[in-house]
Amino acid sequence: MSTAHVLLGLLAGGPRHGYDLKRAHDERLPQAKPLAFGQVYATLGRLERDGFVEQSGQDQESGPERTSYVLTEAGRTRLDEWLTEVEPPAPHVTSALFSRVVVALLAADADRARAYLTAQRAAHMTRLRELTSIKTASGATVGDVIAADYAIGHLDADLRWLHTTLARVADLQKEVAA
Repeated sequence: MSTAHVLLGLLAGGPRHGYDLKRAHDERLPQAKPLAFGQVYATLGRLERDGFVEQSGQDQESGPERTSYVLTEAGRTRLDEWLTEVEPPAPHVTSALFSRVVVALLAADADRARAYLTAQRAAHMTRLRELTSIKTASGATVGDVIAADYAIGHLDADLRWLHTTLARVADLQKEVAA
């Protein structure tokens, strides 16, 4: 995810200051890692430098002075371009899950690989139950549900891979040891 593009998207609805952008991000992307205020302001600084946003005013409600930002035409164009770009499937397997299993096998320890796969499957099942309860909780927003569905889809794929790999550990160990 590009924080800059998400902020551009949030600004598409009108001027906002950094605090509002952080809050909107955390509300609209409930399963994403929350943004730090410093990250928001650093990103706004880069977007302003690059001509994608500009300051639209200052306000001071009962706290520090806040600068509002608005999309420029260049920012709207960049956002539109980004929204039409297809996200390419990852060309390489970069999962920590995959790497740990291979390293366990390289260490010639099939039992360690099996124990890791079993423990990881239990952790995935726990997270799957948590996400399912988020989806079914009263007051769950559509954003909560689609974020949970996305994460559940990935967990489901990981669980299928864990199951298959657990069944293949002996064969994988022979192949890696060769």
